Amino acid sequence: MKFDEEYTILVTGSAGFIGSALVRKLLSEGQKVVGIDNLNNYYSKSLKEERLKNIFKEKSTGKKFKFYELNIDNIEALRKVSLKYKPEIIVNLAAQAGVRYSLRNPSAYTSSNLVGFSNILEICRELKVKNFIYASSSSVYGLNQNIPFNENLITDHPISYYAATKKANEILAHSYSHLFNIPTTGLRFFTVYGPWGRPDMAPMLFSKSIINKEPITIYNNAEMFRDFTYIDDVVEAISLCCKKPATANSKYDFKEPEISNSFAPYRILNVGFGKPVKLDFFINLLENYLGIEAIKHYEDAKPGEVFLTYCNTGKLSNWVDYKPKIPIEEGVKMFTEWYLEYLSK
Repeated sequence: MKFDEEYTILVTGSAGFIGSALVRKLLSEGQKVVGIDNLNNYYSKSLKEERLKNIFKEKSTGKKFKFYELNIDNIEALRKVSLKYKPEIIVNLAAQAGVRYSLRNPSAYTSSNLVGFSNILEICRELKVKNFIYASSSSVYGLNQNIPFNENLITDHPISYYAATKKANEILAHSYSHLFNIPTTGLRFFTVYGPWGRPDMAPMLFSKSIINKEPITIYNNAEMFRDFTYIDDVVEAISLCCKKPATANSKYDFKEPEISNSFAPYRILNVGFGKPVKLDFFINLLENYLGIEAIKHYEDAKPGEVFLTYCNTGKLSNWVDYKPKIPIEEGVKMFTEWYLEYLSK
């Protein structure tokens, strides 16, 4: 599959951080995009609305972008929109996010990440889509000590309900790949950051506190490492995967099975920068670019937290020639420039 012809691509979660950035990327490549988002109040609805406004402002948008506010757990509403536009490609980025919130409100994760995801799979089956890509998460690796994480590690011991739902997505997708020959690609994202990011994640939380001269809470005494991945690199990876549907491995070894591919048209791929960054270093970058010293408050780790995550992206690189381009120093600089401009509006 190449983008030398025009496709209609359905993007769920299109008002979200990654979703809105992906929509802009696809539109710039000349694709028609149908966006779906429920604009829930997990975090500021106004931020999501501003992301959508930015999409409609761009010259590349024209008549190529349609947006619908609906929940993916409502299959009739989802089916109505899908049958109207008949997308050839579906990218599912709609999900209830957040590890800590899953401890307080697990039902939100059941509705969106399990029921909603199952509904999306049904739409893929009904439309016989050419390609289905969905967001998994680095959280599925849990407390695995085999660093860097690779896609063939066992991920059967999630330590949060959020991670469990993402693991379930991968298993459900495989069943549809096998039963209905639907090409499915699950992307395990690693700590995505950048302009228009989620306010419940470290870059926005820390920046807001630093500017307001309020203490920032750092868990596990800052002995935490993350594979920070800039948003532009992430959407490039998704766009590349849109152009290359998963294929079956004709030489699949049933005696020594791999997890990252299958006898069905199925792929699991890490999306990260491939380098661990200590949280203290990340905070120091924010301090430098914001020109303000942080007030740091240290606490013990919370349940469900993972201390060290970074990944091997070799399979993604081999599959679609993925090469992350934005190092942490450059990415944080661009993020803080955007954030200061955003606050000044």
